[in-house]
Amino acid sequence: MRKIGFPLVMAAMVATTACSTGDNKPSASTTPASADQTNQQPVTISIVAKDLPVDDPNSQKFIKGIEEGMKAEGKNVKLQIVPVQSGTYSEKLGLLLQSGNIPDLIYFQGGDYNFAITQQILEDLTPYIEKSTHVKASMTEFNKERLKNYPYLVWLAPISSKIPVVRQDLFNKAPSGKTLLSDPTIDNYYTFFKELKEKSGAKFAYTTAGDIDELDVVFGQAFGLTSTWIKGADGKYVYSKTTLAEKEKLEFYAKLYKEGLLDPEYLTKKFDTKEKAFYDGQAGVIAGTQGKVIDIYNTKSVGQNGPGANILPLPPAKGKAQGYTPVDVSKESRGFAIAKTSKNKEMAFAVLEFLASPKGQMLDKLGVEGEEYQIVNGKIKLTDKFAAWYPHFVENTVNFKPDKEFDPSTPYLSEPALKSLEMFSSMSTKDNAFIMPAELAAKWDAASAVYKEFAADMVTGKKSGADFDKFVQAWNAAGGKDITDYANKTLK
Repeated sequence: MRKIGFPLVMAAMVATTACSTGDNKPSASTTPASADQTNQQPVTISIVAKDLPVDDPNSQKFIKGIEEGMKAEGKNVKLQIVPVQSGTYSEKLGLLLQSGNIPDLIYFQGGDYNFAITQQILEDLTPYIEKSTHVKASMTEFNKERLKNYPYLVWLAPISSKIPVVRQDLFNKAPSGKTLLSDPTIDNYYTFFKELKEKSGAKFAYTTAGDIDELDVVFGQAFGLTSTWIKGADGKYVYSKTTLAEKEKLEFYAKLYKEGLLDPEYLTKKFDTKEKAFYDGQAGVIAGTQGKVIDIYNTKSVGQNGPGANILPLPPAKGKAQGYTPVDVSKESRGFAIAKTSKNKEMAFAVLEFLASPKGQMLDKLGVEGEEYQIVNGKIKLTDKFAAWYPHFVENTVNFKPDKEFDPSTPYLSEPALKSLEMFSSMSTKDNAFIMPAELAAKWDAASAVYKEFAADMVTGKKSGADFDKFVQAWNAAGGKDITDYANKTLK
């Protein structure tokens, strides 16, 4: 299976410890403003985003920074935040758009398909990105593949996949830890999990938030589950979760559960309680999104448990294959869109282009100089206020090129976070999942529910491998057969 590499890690390392030479070559967004341009009336761009409350001081400071930065480059823009009602963001956003209030720039966190395909109110971003300098440079190979398949959203953030991590102080108490790092077979992971429970003081080796997806991050490919759809010897595709490999994987998870190595409350755990169990030392291993989330885990773990409790990223298990959960490239699952109804589409995209530029990324990632960071002895030193700041537009570090080094005492990303990016980059593969057509969406939901219920029952011992064939029959009856037929027409 093809391994996908991209310059994300190297860019991140540059961003953290090295002084970039910077890119001083003028571009469309760095062209000095002319008097005529800056004296024109500003173009109003309305924007709706989940984490951009109208009355939040940081939101106001952020918007002001964008307007001032773009004006200095000759683009006189006025950003107008459109509020959404409290509640589930994707649902409230849907109600807003259906009311006819359609902002120029729209952040989606799911629910975009209806507006892109059915109602056709979202702009194809392909020509804008092809002409761009900074947005294009900030995209990973996964982002590019997703845009090719679904050109309505752009999301410049690390792929929302996860890798497992363990606290270093707990890891050191397990003698098999070094063997695991050099040869992470399924058996060696099992031995390591047992030692974590028996010798580190952890109540259980692994916890997840509500399902087994975060266990699959470690073990899925090792059992041969290398993609959503697997081609058999007859040349036909079958759904991976109906295969013998899935049955063997669930039997292994059931063994972990029965022996108390998997959190007995994993089905009811939420993200906050999962993370609390990790910081408290109840769980030895959890999974987190590579990069910034791992950085947060590291900061909180060290803050609560001392410098020996830094975070150690772990490799995926090695077996029939090796890799973290294959990356779905059918579309971005979230991201920014431009409304087809906008009267200022070019300016709306210019906002995204500015935020992907060196100056824009400094604002988006670090905040305002003198508040979230200071320049001390020619280096970027983050202040205490930085802890409350986070990127709204460009979270990844592919094209992050600050013109000064970070003070070693306040790196942008910690060593464990950088390591997690490196490991994800070198051990990630593309999935072959596709966008489910609207006419099959209900059947897909029904068949997925059948799988989730069966997987939970099998892991917790209510059902066994002897029931697997009945599950496959139920999955096909719930709509899986029709979806499989479609997969064999769609996949090449």
